[in-house]
Amino acid sequence: MRIAVLSDIHANREALEAVLEVVEELAPDQIVVLGDLVGYGPDPEFALETVARLVSDGALCVLGNHDEAARSDRDRLTPNAREAIRWTRTRLNEDHRAFLATLPLSITRFGCQWVHASAYRPESWDYVADPEAAMRCLAASTEPLICCGHTHRPTVFYSHPNRRPTMFVPRDEIAAPLLARHRHVIVTGAVGQPRDGNPAACFALLDLEEASVTMRRVPYDSEATAAKIKMLGLSSWLGLRLLIGR
Repeated sequence: MRIAVLSDIHANREALEAVLEVVEELAPDQIVVLGDLVGYGPDPEFALETVARLVSDGALCVLGNHDEAARSDRDRLTPNAREAIRWTRTRLNEDHRAFLATLPLSITRFGCQWVHASAYRPESWDYVADPEAAMRCLAASTEPLICCGHTHRPTVFYSHPNRRPTMFVPRDEIAAPLLARHRHVIVTGAVGQPRDGNPAACFALLDLEEASVTMRRVPYDSEATAAKIKMLGLSSWLGLRLLIGR
């Protein structure tokens, strides 16, 4: 079974369209979206409506922290993110809000737990960015595999019983093995706002039969997205970081 895993779309239409074109060519058995459909970017309506169609066709989707902020009055965000999410709220209609209200914090399916941030207190939006956080994440789940996003940096953590997890940064487009007698946390990178120094959109292709995960990179017109952000009067940093992948 092959699963395309998308996370952190962040209202980036150009990135999402480019990624979905590649996903369509790959024809995976399943699509999973790990939240943060909105926030930062200029096209929240498109992101929500596109993912809602994917879900109606059988995709799985969980809630991200920016999605939670968009559907509520909670603003536990950085100043730039807060500005963007307040603007995002003005763009959402009742259908958008109703779709966000259906999204769970976590889904367990296919021998994997799917969650935006961490299996450990998912409502707290912790980052799985180091072995200690990966250990907490693994301890909170009984599944052999956990897939999450939130950090915007593709990473794989390997956990052998009774040992500290090992952190591995996989190379783009090269399959990283999932090891026997290990548990794993896969952090999938970001479709709409990569932060690993590579501005190309990132998604993960998980192959359960081959026991591997590949971080796929998809170039897109980030300058067009950045220009939209500037035109809307949002922070220029939100556009600049798309160009540099930070």
